[in-house]
Amino acid sequence: MRYLTAGESHGPQLTAIIEGLPAQLHITAEMINKDLKRRQGGHGRGRRMQIETDTVDITSGVRHGKTLGSPIALVVTNDDWKHWTHVMGIEPLVEGLNPEDVKRQITRPRPGHADLVGGMKYGHTDLRNVLERSSARETTVRVAVGAVAKQLLSELGISIVSHVTEIGGVKADVKKSESLSVSQIREIVEADPVYCVDQEASKLMVKAIDEAKENGDSIGGVVEVIVEGMPAGVGSYVHYDRKLDAKLAMAVMSINAFKGVEVGMGFEMARKPGSQVHDEIVWDQDQGYTRTTNRLGGLEGGMSTGMPIVIRGVMKPIPTLYKPLQSVDISTKEPFKASIERSDSCAVPAASVVAEHVVAWEIANAILEKFHSDQMPQLVDSINQHRAYTKEF
Repeated sequence: MRYLTAGESHGPQLTAIIEGLPAQLHITAEMINKDLKRRQGGHGRGRRMQIETDTVDITSGVRHGKTLGSPIALVVTNDDWKHWTHVMGIEPLVEGLNPEDVKRQITRPRPGHADLVGGMKYGHTDLRNVLERSSARETTVRVAVGAVAKQLLSELGISIVSHVTEIGGVKADVKKSESLSVSQIREIVEADPVYCVDQEASKLMVKAIDEAKENGDSIGGVVEVIVEGMPAGVGSYVHYDRKLDAKLAMAVMSINAFKGVEVGMGFEMARKPGSQVHDEIVWDQDQGYTRTTNRLGGLEGGMSTGMPIVIRGVMKPIPTLYKPLQSVDISTKEPFKASIERSDSCAVPAASVVAEHVVAWEIANAILEKFHSDQMPQLVDSINQHRAYTKEF
């Protein structure tokens, strides 16, 4: 299974094509739109979220609510495109238009963005050619793709949720989420302004975001994704590029502004002896093999253990600041304050939604690699047989 995305931040639309989904998977635009709305929410979002109301059009690969087995095309229209038709037009410039008005050239790279190095790499002296694609706006359509993957997983008894564990140095009490199921966590976070399970920490996070906004600054944080219902043995230890934890880490690190990933206890393992890190194995008639703890986050040797998969990512503060940092104009080489584009003071809640969906895609892809099926009923049967096998192994 694979997908490609295309589109610029202020272009006419964002597009994704998914290839390799089994036939007879139930999919509707309404299912996807619910997750697109979640991505646009969360305290700290900027003005762009008031301009765009993201909804998806499914333009191929689905008939009467079910996948056909052929490629699926998803389109999210950029409502703001009408204000950028000259600036971001695809056709050559028309004579008579003011070149400066049309181009809105950017020659002052923003620290922390792809602007300068992207311009060097592709030879763009107008850095808008870089920032339009490197923008986190592209994650909109990645959430749409992940929503499709989540629907596949739900039909296989696999559920997934994300939540915020830290913003601006304010940490949630992890014990408040450890005892909750995926459905319980989702119920709480969907009613919370920063998608946090810990209500007291949530209030402090909101305060920290507001203070950052007042100061013209931005703050980052940590998000966690939990996957329940995974069968054991998905992924492999036999080669580096087949390890499931490696694929999940790559997916989370691919999200804009993410700079670190950990699984289970993560970096805390460096401060613990082995007896307080590894998960002891038990077996009973009802559940089969389980672990007494889940410190390794449901992954051993690059494979799922059957325990919940737990993965976290750290998002740096957004580098587009309303008190811009020092930069250099690439056309004059003179020092200047970096250009300001519309931005958020904190996008960690939204980033948790993105993380949930990129993880969902990797999990779904790994499932289909192990249990390849052209039809959903065949896939369901294969996984049920595998679960019975591993239980009695």
